[in-house]
Amino acid sequence: MKTTLLSAASFLTLASLASPALAQTPTLTISVYGIAQDAYSEALYRPFEAQCGCTLVVETGNSSERLAKLEANAGAPVIDVAALADFNALEAAQAGLLQPIDTSKLSNYEAIYDFAKDPVGGAMAVGYTFYSTSIVYRSDLVSIESWKDLFQEGLAGRVALPNITTTQGPLAIYMIDKAEGGTTPDLAAGIAAIGEHRDDIVTFYERGSQVPQLLQQEEIAAAVVGRFGWANIAKLDLPVEWAEPVEGQTGGMNVLSIVKGTQNEELAHRFIDYWLSQEVQTKLAMGLVDSPVNAAVEVPEEIAEGLTYGAETAESIEFIAPQTMLDNRDAWVAAWNETVAR
Repeated sequence: MKTTLLSAASFLTLASLASPALAQTPTLTISVYGIAQDAYSEALYRPFEAQCGCTLVVETGNSSERLAKLEANAGAPVIDVAALADFNALEAAQAGLLQPIDTSKLSNYEAIYDFAKDPVGGAMAVGYTFYSTSIVYRSDLVSIESWKDLFQEGLAGRVALPNITTTQGPLAIYMIDKAEGGTTPDLAAGIAAIGEHRDDIVTFYERGSQVPQLLQQEEIAAAVVGRFGWANIAKLDLPVEWAEPVEGQTGGMNVLSIVKGTQNEELAHRFIDYWLSQEVQTKLAMGLVDSPVNAAVEVPEEIAEGLTYGAETAESIEFIAPQTMLDNRDAWVAAWNETVAR
């Protein structure tokens, strides 16, 4: 009987080593924005899990909230891969929270636009999506050819601008500053122009989702928005247009980074590479979730209309350098509070 028990135990031990089902499943924890999670699950998360035989744990929140969590757990990281705004990724890198990405492990690296390859320096991030920021307007009521046209007489009391504390806020000020002839990183000319016309602004919105409702209710006739919000605005039963001002358009970029101290470095590289693939980037673009950085992605014209799409468009966007954002944002907020919010 004793021999039989030993044999059974040996058999169970060997079976557990041989059977993948009984082995521990690798887990990758990712920190991402909370939007469009059903679409991400279908296009990205579930297919990757099937491919890698692993489990994804998804944590969501806005960029600054998730950056704070990385800082709080710096000594014992609980996140492997983080999706952040480019300037938040630079902030994390400068705080020693990220580790370089080995781009030789990314088979799709050469397929992405050059501006997305090393947007914060030191190989600390790669871009996975980008967007333009411009003005949407009621074409039956006004014409927009310049960022200065936001302050035309016909729009007084019918304009919405993003608040300085939102992602779109600094981008709007940046282009208004350029239109006003600003030449200094304090964006003084742009902030002054908004302050001069602050009584003509219906609201300084906190969420882009407010804009379609304000247009639908005819409380506004123009607003500054990111291109990712255009699809919902274009669905309105209103004559709305996306402006292409003479001064150009600005925009933003979201990036992927590997958290310093991860115990899943190889799996983290595989996940980032998969996200950058033509297959995944096409699925997300077709769902109007993300504008693709993979230059090989092709979508129909009606889909492209809802995205920031194509090499020509990508080259036309004036991004604010992440370091410029970090160096000046506190001063921008202070000047805004004194000039606009007073």
